[in-house]
Amino acid sequence: MAGLTILASPLDIGGVKIRNRVFLAPMSGITDEPFRQRAHGHGAGLVVSEMVASGELAKGRAGCDLRIRHSGLPVHMVQLAGREAVHMAEGARIAAGEGADIIDINMGCPAKKVTGGYAGSALMRDLDHALSLIDAVVGAVSVPVTVKMRLGWDESALNATMLARRAEQAGVRMVTVHGRTRCQFYQGKADWRAIARVKQAVSIPVVANGDVGSPEEAAAILELSGADAVMVGRAHYGTPWVAGSIATAAAGANTQGIPFTPQELTDYVASHYEDMLSLYGIESGLRQARKHLGWYLDRHGPDVSAELRKRILTSFEPGEVVAALRRAFVDGAQSTGLRSAA
Repeated sequence: MAGLTILASPLDIGGVKIRNRVFLAPMSGITDEPFRQRAHGHGAGLVVSEMVASGELAKGRAGCDLRIRHSGLPVHMVQLAGREAVHMAEGARIAAGEGADIIDINMGCPAKKVTGGYAGSALMRDLDHALSLIDAVVGAVSVPVTVKMRLGWDESALNATMLARRAEQAGVRMVTVHGRTRCQFYQGKADWRAIARVKQAVSIPVVANGDVGSPEEAAAILELSGADAVMVGRAHYGTPWVAGSIATAAAGANTQGIPFTPQELTDYVASHYEDMLSLYGIESGLRQARKHLGWYLDRHGPDVSAELRKRILTSFEPGEVVAALRRAFVDGAQSTGLRSAA
């Protein structure tokens, strides 16, 4: 595919070398340590932590340490969200102290619980305040700072170009643009052409995000946006190997570790499940893992009985869950769909 080969080349982000240009998007409650490790192992060039609330991090709130903990990968990138400059600066210092190589500022999350606190994409409604947060973070750490944004708050305020230009002037080393406004949430189709306006306005790398889930879509978004890299988010639900599969396709290689048989899939999902229990502990891990189990079943076991699915998603016994997964994928010979996102 024309234009796809660029994704196999390295990218420099403020002196940090990234092995290729296909990135795993930060997704709250999803891109935790076990998920990032899998995405990286499959070949994703860069993986980003789930969003961390800077105020909670600065105040030492329980659980934040797991979100910023270094997972041993070559590049550790932490995304911070918040509204207060003092908390953003302190959160950045804490993350850098824990080994973060890059700090990303969330100015794109559309969730009401985030925008309701005037953080995330709500910051695009007040660029002066947004810049005060950027200045605070850039001034607090020596590692590169990046920003993830949307096209704007709504169709009447498409100000991503202005924000990106001002962010670059403030010292930001890369911007990621999701091709929707906040008010669109995830409805409709991402406007890949609109990202091109941001690319033309700045000299730092621009990453295109939104509705990318295959090598063909990656090639198309590159062509229409002129971006330097792509970021893949929701296509990873139930398929942590998507970014890696795009990167390896760009390199003309085969993605590592994709489960192709029912037994391989069962082992893969069980391993992911067990890693989450190990990270969070049994009680919290059971709750955290259920959405992932649901996505694996949606993607790879659509014909699993309602009774068996309920057992997998509600059981409080890890051994029972793993046994039920084997019945769902192996005993039921649910082999269709294993390559759907590869």
